Amino acid sequence: MQASAPVQTQQAPAGRTLDVDDLTVRYGSAVAVDGVSLSIEPGEVVALLGPSGCGKTTLLRVIAGFVRQVAGRVLVDGGAIDHLPANQRNVGIVFQNYALFPHMNVTENVAYGLRARGQRGPAVEARVSRMLDMVQLGGFRDRLPRQLSGGQQQRVALARALAVEPSILLLDEPFAALDRNLRLDMQIEVKRLQRQLGLTTILVTHDQDEAMSVADRIAVMNKGTVEQFDTPVAIYDRPQTLFVNGFIGTTNLLPGKVIARDGDGATVALDAGAALHLPAPAGIAAGTTVLLSVRPEQLVLSTEATAESWPIVPGLSLPLGSQIIHEARTTDGVALKIVEPRLRAPAGDARRFCALAPDARPSLFPRSTQ
Repeated sequence: MQASAPVQTQQAPAGRTLDVDDLTVRYGSAVAVDGVSLSIEPGEVVALLGPSGCGKTTLLRVIAGFVRQVAGRVLVDGGAIDHLPANQRNVGIVFQNYALFPHMNVTENVAYGLRARGQRGPAVEARVSRMLDMVQLGGFRDRLPRQLSGGQQQRVALARALAVEPSILLLDEPFAALDRNLRLDMQIEVKRLQRQLGLTTILVTHDQDEAMSVADRIAVMNKGTVEQFDTPVAIYDRPQTLFVNGFIGTTNLLPGKVIARDGDGATVALDAGAALHLPAPAGIAAGTTVLLSVRPEQLVLSTEATAESWPIVPGLSLPLGSQIIHEARTTDGVALKIVEPRLRAPAGDARRFCALAPDARPSLFPRSTQ
């Protein structure tokens, strides 16, 4: 029996590089973006993450051509695009409110960008059909936006952005209006399409879980600057600043003092009562007052006192699905949260001491940066 020929899979097109070089934007005397530089790899998803007013949406709008910077450059594949108006940058954008035309049906909305570029005829119809099939809306082509759910409207907006074959895809908080379950479904869908098409993508969000799950790298912004640009795992496990440490995830901050320094490590005497030997940044010398940041899942409860544990006053224990969150307080008054698997929590808990888990990766910061 003759073997069948292997199935040929279509290769996703190569993404484009995107460089933001020393970008500055001012609104009057206020600096919205302050000397930001980012280098984004082809086909990469990068999240701009930060609190309201940190400059992330302004940065996205500069890339799209809607806002003009006072300094710096935007480059695609090494070529500057700053001189181009928004409609000539070949950038697709999905807005938070989707911005669909209410008087146009799904087909007309998706075709709008193509027709605005002068394309007509069967090629447009074929492209629209392909995009609608890709976002699983082939049976909705004659519906108006008001006849669609929020998730369906978002898919139409995404199909419209992808129809023009953009070199860069920009997503401006596209999941914010969706409920939690639908938001997760759409995050997975967008990630699948992005991988399928190989598009270089920038996602603006204030939702850390969204950034951690969707992005290849995250730029954490604060007051117009990027405080850290790294992978989600590195940002969570190795935050470079106290702001990043507190903005990403939940953490406990324990005050202490460095009593000895040796090589890459330091011995820290916690105000709570323990002495710990920890990895420490080079700039933290003996005598420095510090804050030890440790995630709730990196703490363990114990019934025994040791040199590396400290006493606690237990508080509430809150079961949350597969986990249980314990509230506690140190003898010097610092509130703690400790997370452990719910099924491992003993009944009638009498554990009165806390310590670092064996695989904990705490972070150490000078207290002056608080």
